[in-house]
Amino acid sequence: MRSFTILIPSAIFFLLLLSISFYLKQQEKTKRNINFSKEYFIGGRSLNGFVLAMSLIATYGSVSSFVGGPGVAWQKGFAWVLFASVQIVAAYLILGILGKKMALVARKIDAVTIIDLIRYRYASNTLANLCALVLLVFFTTQMIAQFIGGAQIFAAVTGMNYTTGLIFFAAVVIIYTTIGGFKTVAITDTICAIMMLLGMFFLAYAILQKGAGLANIMHTIQVFSNDKNNIDMLSPTASGTVSIPLLMSQWILCGIGTIGLPQSAVRCISYKDTQSVHKAMIIGTIVCGAMMVGMPLLGVLARGVITQPLSQLGGTTDKIIPMLIANYMNPWLAGLTIIGPLAATMSTISSLLIAGSSAIIKDIYLFYTKDNNRSNNQKFISRISISVTAIMGIITVLMAIKPPDIIVWINLFAFGGLETAFFWILIFGFFWHRANAAGAISSLICGLSAYCLTMAFGIKISSFHNIVIGIGIGAIVFILGSIFTKSPDKKIGRIFFPERY
Repeated sequence: MRSFTILIPSAIFFLLLLSISFYLKQQEKTKRNINFSKEYFIGGRSLNGFVLAMSLIATYGSVSSFVGGPGVAWQKGFAWVLFASVQIVAAYLILGILGKKMALVARKIDAVTIIDLIRYRYASNTLANLCALVLLVFFTTQMIAQFIGGAQIFAAVTGMNYTTGLIFFAAVVIIYTTIGGFKTVAITDTICAIMMLLGMFFLAYAILQKGAGLANIMHTIQVFSNDKNNIDMLSPTASGTVSIPLLMSQWILCGIGTIGLPQSAVRCISYKDTQSVHKAMIIGTIVCGAMMVGMPLLGVLARGVITQPLSQLGGTTDKIIPMLIANYMNPWLAGLTIIGPLAATMSTISSLLIAGSSAIIKDIYLFYTKDNNRSNNQKFISRISISVTAIMGIITVLMAIKPPDIIVWINLFAFGGLETAFFWILIFGFFWHRANAAGAISSLICGLSAYCLTMAFGIKISSFHNIVIGIGIGAIVFILGSIFTKSPDKKIGRIFFPERY
């Protein structure tokens, strides 16, 4: 009976998302002379400030924000809150640095995807194809992590087995994303972001109630920290397990480096006007701050409720938040709370699916068949785009059936890979007139290879995250490659740097 009660709020939420998708699809059919690619992949450049902000935050906030991160915070203490706090600036940086210029250039050249912009800026099909390939590989990795996290928490709270939970909620996200495209994703992401905030507040209420108030919880944490056999949860370095170099590199990985996330950067070419992006910067920073600091903080406070050693809890911190919801909340409140992490999962997956589909259809298939009559047929483009999005989702679900452990580290690896690949290509491409294809290709190959190889073999500089190695080598190679090779065409310069040419 408990499982059925918990399922009711989630079922209503799923039906709402599906209804929105079908409704927007019907609305789309009433429009004439519609350009399917623009509508499906960037929502016709029509997002207002609130939707832009909430969609960006929902995409950025993933299952690791709700499950993996707070679980690690339960183990590490306030050091992990400090570690996560750098994410407050993510929305402000993405929209503030890239927002206006990317939107202006995209409208000038009629770009629909990030790869469109890269292809035009560097006049290189090789670079564009490499970027599309990298995007697909790391998007798939991220989606697997999201599906795993969503299924685990759904199964843990409702009592379903993992595979049933995976298929149940994966079917919903694949259907509404496939049918509705970017505009549906943006609107459902907004709803998901609101539910993520509500889930966080419900969880806070349960923790404070079951922990007998904040004072008692802090006393429990202090007693735990005073034991020399335990991590000091009040220490800014968690007894040295969260080192200063790691904290510093977090400013790259989840701070300035977020500019290089293509699934977030694409929002910069989807908004309606300048007022919208200004409003989104303010709303996004407030909401991102509340969520990215709030959830790790709740993970720390959960130590006042769940006091058993990790070895008695399945040996993984990923189970802390699901256990808290399942065992310490009444069924109705648990049913409402579970929507938060599910919404975080679904919003990230839907955005990655659309961006991945656009890489295959718009950046590869349509580009190389542009002289084919079928490539100009909007109905054909619609069918093939929907099919590819669905197939990508299904393949990723199949890969998630046998899950690895520790979601947060899988997600951070994919984050780092995307940032290493795209950070300098976007930053130098939009803000350095001398940047060219030779530098960009060299940076992509060398930086990403260094990042992946050092991650695989455990090679580090002190205890800095490997993103420092990847981005550092990428910058050096990019600058040298651009300086010692031919300058970009002046025609490109006039589009991207009109003030100079």
